[in-house]
Amino acid sequence: MPLGPVRWLVLLLVTISIPVSAAKPKPCLSADQASQMLNKDICITAHVYEVVQLPDGTRFLDICTPQTLDDACRFTIVSLWEDRDEVGELHKYRDADVQVRGIVQPMHGRAGMVLSHARQFYGGPPKFKPNPRLAHGFSADQSNPPINDPNLRHQGAARAFMNTRDQETRPAK
Repeated sequence: MPLGPVRWLVLLLVTISIPVSAAKPKPCLSADQASQMLNKDICITAHVYEVVQLPDGTRFLDICTPQTLDDACRFTIVSLWEDRDEVGELHKYRDADVQVRGIVQPMHGRAGMVLSHARQFYGGPPKFKPNPRLAHGFSADQSNPPINDPNLRHQGAARAFMNTRDQETRPAK
């Protein structure tokens, strides 16, 4: 049965509206709202009052007002030394409003976000960091898989879902 012009129009509108509605970016949350969303990938909006650097190279974006005591500040944005090349210079964000996307994590009694790549300022994901415990003993020269997964190991010569020796007899009719 051929589609009439009205059905074609409805089909076209549905096809166009699905990707448009799926592509809407989520609105950014304040730091107070973000501190309640642990282990969620969200966007926060904040004003950077100061960029603090520790002697070990770790940098913090101080998003709490200068009048707020350090113990009362419930959210922080941290950039680690090993991510310095990917993040770049942070002093340019001092006294600026920023939007940062990342995963909110508990950090020493407060919530925080790790800034590991500059694309997080533009809605991009953090830098992928593989779990070193899963990749233990792996090198690119090996033909073994990069993880020690029991499901990937050889389980025996003629093993199948059910062992042929452990079959049950069917009841007679």
